[in-house]
Amino acid sequence: MGAYFGNVLSIPYGGKTVRELIENPLSWVANEVHDFLENAVTKEHFLGLIDWVEARRPEPAVAKIYSGGGDDDGPAFVVSSGKGFPASKVDFGWGVPLFGSYHFPWGGDAGYVMPMPNPAGNGDWVVYMHLLRGQLEFIETEASTFFRPLTCNYLLHASSN
Repeated sequence: MGAYFGNVLSIPYGGKTVRELIENPLSWVANEVHDFLENAVTKEHFLGLIDWVEARRPEPAVAKIYSGGGDDDGPAFVVSSGKGFPASKVDFGWGVPLFGSYHFPWGGDAGYVMPMPNPAGNGDWVVYMHLLRGQLEFIETEASTFFRPLTCNYLLHASSN
C-alpha cells in the first residue's frame, strides 16, 4: 500500500474575469470552456497524466484550483457535470435514491457547481452548489425564478410522479 496513490482526476480549468463574462455573449463563454477542455480529452493528455502520477507518487497532489490557485483574482469555482451519473440505476438494496451526488467538500476555497438529472426521471435537474455565502445569496436573489431550493417535499413529490 506504500505506493498507492488513490484516485486520479483530470481537472482542466481556465480563468476569466467577471468583466469578460458580463461583456461577452454566452456563445463566447461556451467557446472558452470548449478551449479549456480541448487538450484534456486527448489520449496524449491521459498518457501524460499517468507519467505525472508515476513521477510524483506516493506524494498526494491536488489541482491548483482546489487550493486557491495562488491568484488574487477573486473567488474560484469548479463547474462540473453529472449528466452521465446513473443515479436512477443505483440500488443498494433499499430502492433507487431520491438524491445523489459524487461531490464532496475538499476543504479548499474553490466553490463547486454540478448540474445532474433528477433521479426521479421527471426532466428536472438538480444543481449542487457549494459556494460562498454571498454567492449563494446572489443566486437566491437574482435567479429565484429559475432555481428552487431542494427540499424533502420536492424529492418526495418528484419521485411519486
